Amino acid sequence: MKRFHFIPCLAISLCLLFAVTGECAQIDTGEKYTPQIGQAGKDVIWQPTIQELVDTMLKMAKVTSSDYLIDLGSGDGRTVITAAKLGATALGFEYNPDLVELARSAADEAGVSERATFKKADIFESDFSKATVLTIFLLQDINLKLRPKILDMKPGTRIVSNTFDMEAWEPDQTIRLDAFSNWNTAHLWIVPAKVNGTWKLDGGQIRFTQEFQNVSGTLMLKKKKMPFTGKLDGDKINFSAGGTEYTGTVRGNTISGTRAGGGSWKATR
Repeated sequence: MKRFHFIPCLAISLCLLFAVTGECAQIDTGEKYTPQIGQAGKDVIWQPTIQELVDTMLKMAKVTSSDYLIDLGSGDGRTVITAAKLGATALGFEYNPDLVELARSAADEAGVSERATFKKADIFESDFSKATVLTIFLLQDINLKLRPKILDMKPGTRIVSNTFDMEAWEPDQTIRLDAFSNWNTAHLWIVPAKVNGTWKLDGGQIRFTQEFQNVSGTLMLKKKKMPFTGKLDGDKINFSAGGTEYTGTVRGNTISGTRAGGGSWKATR
């Protein structure tokens, strides 16, 4: 008597269809993809940002419904989804396709899929120049590789990072959540306007030396040379020279503003 052995694998049985269809059937096991903390990614391992820090980061960036937020390495999508809940339009770039699908599903469940979208993409090949807010949780060396592109973004763009900084580009604000022992720090930068160089004034000139958001230089007015230091906050500039405080707004090759005590000033290059 012949004995028949049952093979308890539905996948193998279904693959017998190959003889007829030329394809091996794919089985949906119904199991939801679950990422593992520390799993390898293209550039960094996966480590989710704690929700409390997500909330802090978006509060620091003052995210509103008028913002377009892009998250580089969006993982399970929680930063993008939280921004969408605040009314912002938000996009996540993520290299892992399983995480992309997981984030899309989470956005659907949260009811924000119209405002929270995700794209399978390499962050180094992606265009994030239109963002008004950029969120990142990347290693410092990756931040430094991205820094030139970030500094070319529109002045006033807010950059918020989980834990890792930008080395010589000091944050404008840092908040640490002491209730958590790891991955508990948020850094905020405001992309500064570019003012380095010599600008013409009525009756003189102003020379800026710029290091990120910090400026120094000399104001030459009526043959009087006055050194100064100051700061940029996006496209807003403030410095004090010769005992007078100057504030202004940078618009491309023009700076216009006011002097303390009255009067306006304008510089061009």
